[in-house]
Parts: sequence; structure tokens; C-alpha cells
Amino acid sequence: MPDKFSPEVRSRIMASIKGKDTRPELIVRRYLHRHGFRFRLHGRYRGKVLPGKPDIVLPKYKTVIFVHGCFWHGHQDCKYYKLPKTNTEFWRWKIARNRANDISHRMDLLREGWNVMTVWECAIRYDKERTLKVLDSLVDMIKV
Repeated sequence: MPDKFSPEVRSRIMASIKGKDTRPELIVRRYLHRHGFRFRLHGRYRGKVLPGKPDIVLPKYKTVIFVHGCFWHGHQDCKYYKLPKTNTEFWRWKIARNRANDISHRMDLLREGWNVMTVWECAIRYDKERTLKVLDSLVDMIKV
């Protein structure tokens, strides 16, 4: 199926998609800050960038948090992850590569002694009550 947008329009649409400071990431950061946690952003710690550039780094707890978008990381059985009908093979490859990178980065961080947590966009973005439950349990896990 051909793309319904011209290459120029598609390029502009894709360029407008943010990779940092997304709405789900800001929700998690505000919640953590409100609960007294101090953190670094985008994988920066002691002058270097950690594998996978975790969205949030909590050095005091030796914990990193990835806030994953359901589409970009291929969240299984999630209503927000659907393979596009155009350019399907590219997207299948792209998302598979993202998943493989996620696993690799997680393993690297675990080998370096970090606790690794992943928060999915769908868990915190659309239902306020569910969001609070997820973030409360996240805080409980960090403090352990």
C-alpha cells in the first residue's frame, strides 16, 4: 500500500516526533521529583553516557528508568502498538532492531550493577488512576 503522504510531508511528520522530554517521560519525572527523588537525565552519569541512554538515572539508588513508547519499542499485546500498513517491512525491521537494542542495553547496565526499570507509555499516559498505581509501585521498587 503506498504512503498517503508525499515524501516531503512524511519527512516533516517524522522529524517532528520527539525522542526526549516526551509527555510520558515528563509525567514520571514530575512524580519522582515530587516524591523527593533527584536524578540525571538522558543517561548521563559521572561524565559519561550509560548504555541505551536511560531516560532517568537515579545515582543514589543505582537505578535507571527507561520510559518506552509502545509503538517504537513494539509493546506486545498493547492497543497502541500496531504495525503500519505502509512500508511494513521497514517498520518490522526497525522495531525488531529497537527491541534487540533494548535487551542489549539492559544486559550491559545489569552487568555494570544498575537496577533497570521500564515504564511503558500505555501504563502511565491514558488513565490517571492506573498511572498513580504504576508510579507508586515504581517508587516502592526504587526504595527497596
